[in-house]
Amino acid sequence: MAVYTEVSDEELSAFLDTYDIGTVLSYKGIAEGVENTNYFLHTTKGSYILTLYEKRVREDDLPFFLGLMQHLALRGLNCPLPVNNRRGEPLGRVAGRPAVIITFLEGIAIRRPTAQHCGALGAALAKLHLAGQDFTMRRPNALSLEAWAPLFAQAEAQADTVSIGLAERTRRELASLADAWPHDLPSGIIHADLFTDNVFFIGSEVSGLIDFYFACTDAFAYDVAICLNAWCFEIDASFNLTKGRAMLAGYQSVRRLEPDEVEALPILCRGSAMRFMLTRLVDWLNVPPGALVKPKDPLEYDRKLNFHRHVKHARELGLGA
Repeated sequence: MAVYTEVSDEELSAFLDTYDIGTVLSYKGIAEGVENTNYFLHTTKGSYILTLYEKRVREDDLPFFLGLMQHLALRGLNCPLPVNNRRGEPLGRVAGRPAVIITFLEGIAIRRPTAQHCGALGAALAKLHLAGQDFTMRRPNALSLEAWAPLFAQAEAQADTVSIGLAERTRRELASLADAWPHDLPSGIIHADLFTDNVFFIGSEVSGLIDFYFACTDAFAYDVAICLNAWCFEIDASFNLTKGRAMLAGYQSVRRLEPDEVEALPILCRGSAMRFMLTRLVDWLNVPPGALVKPKDPLEYDRKLNFHRHVKHARELGLGA
């Protein structure tokens, strides 16, 4: 979440007149994240999030995202629900952007997760994968293997200004991933961006999952790899095996990983690290003027990628350890 587009009082008032959510008591921008513009709304009828879609989110994809949230909620997954306007539609426009109002979830995001949090997240991720199995819409992963070379091309000329040797390291790694990338793994709906700020907890229990705007159809184990990278590394870039073990055990308590998924997990973790290093690198080098957002450090994922180059088996990530 972030603020790229300022919404005036007049624009907000006109937009909210098309909804039946009460009178606005307060609203403020949410500065975390890097993708869309978000505002917290508090009204006489409750609390909501106003999202304006920016950057990588294509308007044509919005029916998929909004329909998925509705589908998952009906299957018992606690996630935000789009609010329909007076015309019975979830999507509108404000300040020149496609926009939606979604329900507010209780809970807090845990910035320093424990192994217990990781285990709960693993189980929630598996429940998401199972809940999405009968969702009929499909969306290819626009930020998978085929997208990484074009992303790197946007940043290659300036990569070494971020870290000496980053361009050459990335070129070698892209070639290695292209040769080793697995195919035909068990697939379905994945979240594809389940970082700690997209999961809410009450105590040690998951109270909700948010921000489904990278959700797509891809390998379930790739989603697991994304979460291992996002949740199980410490500030010093060391992998916390206890957290990895807890997350994988939590996942497998709901859905067992198949043998080909287990075999592929190390390379999927490398690919996940590459994907987020590249998108962060592009963002780092192209922050819009005046944006109320702090870009995330691409070198965090360069360091994680370096760790994964030496991993040969899923045991080293906590599976069966």
